[in-house]
Amino acid sequence: MAESDSPLALSLDRIAAEANPVGSEERRAMAVARGICRLFARNDTWCLAEMPLRCGRRADLMGIDAKGRIIIVEIKVSRADLLGDGKWPDYLDYCDRYYWGLPPELDRGPLDTPSFLPERCGVIVADGYDAEILRPAALVPLAAARRKVETERLARASLRRLVTGADPHTVQWGVEG
Repeated sequence: MAESDSPLALSLDRIAAEANPVGSEERRAMAVARGICRLFARNDTWCLAEMPLRCGRRADLMGIDAKGRIIIVEIKVSRADLLGDGKWPDYLDYCDRYYWGLPPELDRGPLDTPSFLPERCGVIVADGYDAEILRPAALVPLAAARRKVETERLARASLRRLVTGADPHTVQWGVEG
């Protein structure tokens, strides 16, 4: 029996999983993010998940398209989460385009109401394999200085994740975001 298959290792794995469970909403959100990242990658837009913003919020996906425009996607997988999120307008100051990312089965009706700024915010429907833009996001260009700062922050966060993923010892240095 391999060490990783020992009863002790299996028990520790089960305890760790129970202590840090990934619920169905988290799994659905990860699937939506994966589908959106695939759609964006095909269109030369590259994203980073869980990107901290300077306002203290955290974007579910933040990316840069081929023209250097910044995109933020807020992922919602339940009606309660969608209707209960009052912080999303804070994200508009950090992107040129803003999208809602939703699973196919979620009712998109609320996104057509004035409180969700349908003239500004796009809608993407995604599953774990692919995504489709149902409503394009309006382009509201950031000031050049703001875009430069946010692009550099996104690049540094991406590079930090790449390096710390390859060498976990480096996690202790620097700060993401």
